[in-house]
Amino acid sequence: MTVPLPPPNRIYLLRHAEAAWAEPGQRDFDRPLNEKGFGDAEIIADKAADKGYRPDLLISSTALRCRDTADAVYRAIGLSLEVRYVDALYNATVDNYLEIVDSQDVAAVMLVGHNPTMEQTLEALIGSEAMVGALPGGFPTAGLAVVDFDASATAWRLIDFLVV
Repeated sequence: MTVPLPPPNRIYLLRHAEAAWAEPGQRDFDRPLNEKGFGDAEIIADKAADKGYRPDLLISSTALRCRDTADAVYRAIGLSLEVRYVDALYNATVDNYLEIVDSQDVAAVMLVGHNPTMEQTLEALIGSEAMVGALPGGFPTAGLAVVDFDASATAWRLIDFLVV
């Protein structure tokens, strides 16, 4: 596993909001957000916008619950935000997430994806000790990690974690 170096200088990791249970015969991929999830996605997107968090590029899993979450961010942050939907973020490994981030030539990128990969990606960036200290209960749905590259330490640092 290779941890990316800048660019980007900032990585936003957003776990999709709470999804509905699958209906009989429905694929996991097609599960939408539930009512709470839709509300939480709007709240976390608004919190991010209020703090001035603005990625240059949002990359979302193509799973419906991630697209629903990404839509809330798009509405809150602005219609000029570039959004890409990538199949490779669904059922992906940490290496997939890191490779996608590393291949971007923008200052700030946001991934909207799934656990446990989202949590594992944050841990790969900031280390186990910082991860456990910041999120002892794990990476919650609709949680947004803001990770910056600290050039003086040549390391990634968690600078903020937003929750609903």
